[in-house]
Amino acid sequence: MLSASRERVEALPADARVLDVGGWAAPLARADWVLDLMGWETRGLYGSVDPAAERFTAQTWVQRDICSREPWPFADRAFDLAVCSHTLEDVRDPIWVCSELSRVARAGYVEVPSRLEEQSYGVHGDWVGWGHHHWLVDVAAGGLEFVFKPHILVREDLHFPAGFGASLRAEERVTTLWWEGEVRAWERVFVDPSLDDWLREPLLARGYGRTTAAVRKGRLRRFRRGR
Repeated sequence: MLSASRERVEALPADARVLDVGGWAAPLARADWVLDLMGWETRGLYGSVDPAAERFTAQTWVQRDICSREPWPFADRAFDLAVCSHTLEDVRDPIWVCSELSRVARAGYVEVPSRLEEQSYGVHGDWVGWGHHHWLVDVAAGGLEFVFKPHILVREDLHFPAGFGASLRAEERVTTLWWEGEVRAWERVFVDPSLDDWLREPLLARGYGRTTAAVRKGRLRRFRRGR
């Protein structure tokens, strides 16, 4: 979670009720409640746990599948703020999760990997993006647009080269959204070759990649050479 965003949450009034959804690996100490698939006693994979700083307790840590299509065990608008940081890209049904975020909180904060990072080779291993992530996420029209991460990202014209991801600033590695009232979310489904163009957009914006016409021309040359 970006330091500036964490500081903004920590600056909330003491009586503000905060929910951390999916915070197991690095739970937000300011959260009054945490909702996660993993248990309280195993928390803190990506950071040391300081029990003295935690507002949540074992009793306010709810262990459950957040995509189970069953309402979370909180009343409508039970929280002043719901934080969901680096979770939506991991889960099978982020649209449902966003609907429950909207139900149980008056406002919230979402942070996900940016397409700059998720379409970079080598950020996690000898492949494109993070191996365990399912979705590419954009902020569009004031909401979150999800595209299922396709295998064709291995094509050289659809991802950033090795080393690009390491050059990104912290703010470039993520996409963020502060919302009030409702966090709109939808899946964008491609049923035609326009997916290639959409995947190529961030590369072209940074001076990488080639247009569709150039890619087709290159393939034709290789075909004629028998390669």
